[in-house]
Amino acid sequence: MKLIHFSDPHAGGSAEDWMAYLDKRWVGVFNYRFRRRFQHDLKLLEKAVRYTLENPPDVVVCTGDLTSTGQPGEFRQALDIMRPLREAGVPMLYVPGNHDCYVKRRKCVDAVRQAVEELCDYRLEDLPLVRRIGGVDFILVHESRPTNLISSCGYLTRATSDFVVDYCAAPKTCPRVIVGHYPLIEEQPLLRCRHRLWGQKRVVDLLRRNVIDVSLCGHIHQPFAKTDATGRGEYSAGSVTRNGTMAQMEYLADRDIFTRRQIDLH
Repeated sequence: MKLIHFSDPHAGGSAEDWMAYLDKRWVGVFNYRFRRRFQHDLKLLEKAVRYTLENPPDVVVCTGDLTSTGQPGEFRQALDIMRPLREAGVPMLYVPGNHDCYVKRRKCVDAVRQAVEELCDYRLEDLPLVRRIGGVDFILVHESRPTNLISSCGYLTRATSDFVVDYCAAPKTCPRVIVGHYPLIEEQPLLRCRHRLWGQKRVVDLLRRNVIDVSLCGHIHQPFAKTDATGRGEYSAGSVTRNGTMAQMEYLADRDIFTRRQIDLH
């Protein structure tokens, strides 16, 4: 089984309606105008799509933050670039990030739902769920929700962690990969209290005991790998448009290991 993993394109732009200045979007718009637009280059997402089409995997995994403030126009920028993947019939797994679920404004909520349906063969409301592709079970979890002005936290709800624990209680018939936006393993919980995932303890235990083999995430813009000799553990793809990085992974069933190669799109 071969997969391509990328994350955090952060397509952005100006406020798309005057009400953006009455909710959290003004923070994201300000951030994009004065910082993100100088750091993120959507041409690197185009390169990621071209590489994927030239080296077709069994599945493409995107771990969120297609946008900067969750506005429909931002989603359209990213989806237009990614459309060739769907047209080529490449199975895609996408879970929203905190910037995709930025506010409760109806048109923004509808935009993230439409993005999931356009990219994937499931709906946002279907999460959490399990998809078996190439002899690997992918556990898809939705951790993002609108938060206050200073928080970028995620939440693994009790219902979601119950779903994961219950699924993992069944006999293991193939490798298990959990897909979420936030890293499960947090090494600096106090320093990162505004950016971390809450409610993840039971799932982290499953990952550390290899009941779950691999966690794929984004959110952290620098790629990292916290793994053992068999490739089991947690991987972040980093930001595809900021660092020009994504990952190509394989599960080698004959050796029961995961391999990972970082792709430099520069």
